Amino acid sequence: MSLPTESKAVVQPDPSSTKLESTTLPIPKATESEHLIYVYGTSPCLGELGWEKNFPALFKERKARVPGTEGAGVIAKAPGGSPYKPGDAVMWRNNAWMWGSLRGVTAILEENIAPKPECLSWSEAAATPLSTLTAWDGVFTHGPLDPAALEGDSAARKKNEGYRILITGASGGVGGWAVRLAAAAGAHVIGFGGGAAADGCKKDGAEAYLDYKQDDLAQLPEKVDHIFDCTGRDTEKGWSVLRDNGSFVSVCVDPNSTKPEGKPVKDAKWFLVEPSGKNLARISKLIQQKGWKPVLDSVVPYDQFQQAYDKVDSGKTRGKIVIAVHEDAA
Repeated sequence: MSLPTESKAVVQPDPSSTKLESTTLPIPKATESEHLIYVYGTSPCLGELGWEKNFPALFKERKARVPGTEGAGVIAKAPGGSPYKPGDAVMWRNNAWMWGSLRGVTAILEENIAPKPECLSWSEAAATPLSTLTAWDGVFTHGPLDPAALEGDSAARKKNEGYRILITGASGGVGGWAVRLAAAAGAHVIGFGGGAAADGCKKDGAEAYLDYKQDDLAQLPEKVDHIFDCTGRDTEKGWSVLRDNGSFVSVCVDPNSTKPEGKPVKDAKWFLVEPSGKNLARISKLIQQKGWKPVLDSVVPYDQFQQAYDKVDSGKTRGKIVIAVHEDAA
């Protein structure tokens, strides 16, 4: 199939407004390390349409930005030496200032791409990269656990078995994946979130689960070695259950803002997830092995892109929303 010269796309003309517009754009001019990909689906991220307004230094060129930092699709054209070839099914996570995925054809660096798990539909795959990579960073990259345990390293698993990990927001997309990853790596996991998710989190490996509406986090009977916060709430109580010289990381707030004076801590910080095709490929293998699935709120047609972003920003979703860019993703 020959590549078109243009493709459909959605743009955000004004970074101070969340209004999106449908248009037609030339397909991206890929660099020697970028792959052109037919996009099948992409998933909006909460607050995404405010990023350029709030972090203008990251967006060096002012142009109508195409949103969509994650997605799934089929390789259309690969550079020489790439492990991927035209027709390969892949998924990816891109930085927000790079080519967006809410378009018919996008361009993605090899280092941000991973194979799509065969057990996932196009929509499920499109909803997977951002949440799983954030969860990975929260328990491995910025946490104490060794991911080598996921690939059978017995020494790494023995080390991980010595850690108690608290995950707040365990009923959400990122927190739920973090429970799965930390438990699969051998850690003792405590989930803290909505009560309806308790059984599911325990099935995914959590040894204990606290309902944030009924249970007091400060009453946790045994302290933990690491906290991964996915809500930005209850950070003060989180400090009360963290062992001395433990670690406390968040994707919502800087935990240092509520750190008790004199509390010894190994690490405490807010972090921003980074794209990593290498880590995403490891996650892809795990998903295939374990049959894990993301939680989807809905899959909407391409022409409902504005409604999709508005619903995500309302905070009233139960899982990820996927925009079906290609009809096969619906």
